[in-house]
Amino acid sequence: MKTILITGASAGIGRATAEHFLAKGWCVGLLARNIAPLEEIAAGQAGAVVLPCDVTDAGAVEAAFKEFMGKAGRLDVLFNNAGSFGTAAPIDELPLEAWHAAVDVNLNGMFYAARAAFAEMRAQSPQGGRIINNGSVSAHAPRENAVSYTVTKHAITGLTKALSLDGRSLDIACGQIDIGNARTALLEELAAKTPDNPPPMMDVRHVAEAVYSMATLPLEANVQFMTLMATKMPYIGRG
Repeated sequence: MKTILITGASAGIGRATAEHFLAKGWCVGLLARNIAPLEEIAAGQAGAVVLPCDVTDAGAVEAAFKEFMGKAGRLDVLFNNAGSFGTAAPIDELPLEAWHAAVDVNLNGMFYAARAAFAEMRAQSPQGGRIINNGSVSAHAPRENAVSYTVTKHAITGLTKALSLDGRSLDIACGQIDIGNARTALLEELAAKTPDNPPPMMDVRHVAEAVYSMATLPLEANVQFMTLMATKMPYIGRG
């Protein structure tokens, strides 16, 4: 049985992706802070491993990965997904605690998860695996009043490139999916604030299918960067 660990698995993109992989017969590590939705996803699923964990706690992340390895035996894929949009504000109005909170989740948390996955993939036999980082269209171009989210998602592109390079000799592939406007509860909530001009959205299942297509490639092939966005969103060229 193939295995994947998904951070931020309790809701939105993470939950949709977890449910898709479970339906495909994978062993799925469900990692998020809140245990109740993880247990809901795992109900009746023999391949689900519930891993309550705060990704901003490096020690807890390492322990969660060790627990998953003890139950699953190996780690084929990490979907490094946990993230937070943070506080919307111009930079001079953004509280420093809000900046640090965004960095803790979107950068430090993704670094901790990637670090733990890389270590397990390097040590397991046969060696290797795949890390898929969840970036954002904000890794291409900023959204207004979203400096903390934009900066941290640009940083994830650097993490992806570094891991892709450092993992080559170890059969550890690393790619990134940059997503724009998947229909989740969070985006629906934002859309409700502008009912006369809702943002273009796509079904979140398309994201889950895209992650699955990346995850099921042989390790000799890698999607380095994929951009998946609602068709009617404005064009965003990579600078």
